[in-house]
Amino acid sequence: MTIGVLGGSFNPVHIGHMMLASYIQQFTDLDEVWLSLSPLNPLKAGSDELIPDLIRLKMLELAIGNTSGLNICDYELSMPRPSYTINTLRYLAKRYPRHNFKLIIGSDNWKIFDQWKDHEAIISEFGVIVYPRPGYPVGTIYDDGVDVVNAPMADISSTFIRKALARGWNMNYFLPQGVYDYIIKNNLYGTGS
Repeated sequence: MTIGVLGGSFNPVHIGHMMLASYIQQFTDLDEVWLSLSPLNPLKAGSDELIPDLIRLKMLELAIGNTSGLNICDYELSMPRPSYTINTLRYLAKRYPRHNFKLIIGSDNWKIFDQWKDHEAIISEFGVIVYPRPGYPVGTIYDDGVDVVNAPMADISSTFIRKALARGWNMNYFLPQGVYDYIIKNNLYGTGS
């Protein structure tokens, strides 16, 4: 079985994440896509805006529900921080030796991929699937072990959703079923202010 690992803070998980995961699972050679919840991205600023891990995990569970081909990977929550993708992939390969794993990243992360810990080992040991992100053209990639998927782009971000929620805007159609209600019920992202 070939598994694609899509890491993210999912702060919160939104329809863009779900659309991408579903597209890649259905229109590539992957059998499943695992959404890997990251507690802290070593290359990303704004980690002070992260809500607790278990709340983001609950929102991922609500988003995925019983969707065939999509699963959650929460291994990074138990790792020392900051967590590194290479360690996650190596753990998964050891834990599930019958599976092959590939990393899924956006073209924005591909531009800085050489800054990732052991980025060459990620490519050689696992392979990478790159999908387009607004403002970051993919271009042609000639690396063995790197595939480009022309997935549809949704110009939506968790940052935009957090800011909109804090302003009291209705984000129901930007979030998977159940996630918006969970956010409102639990006064997350300034919705209770």
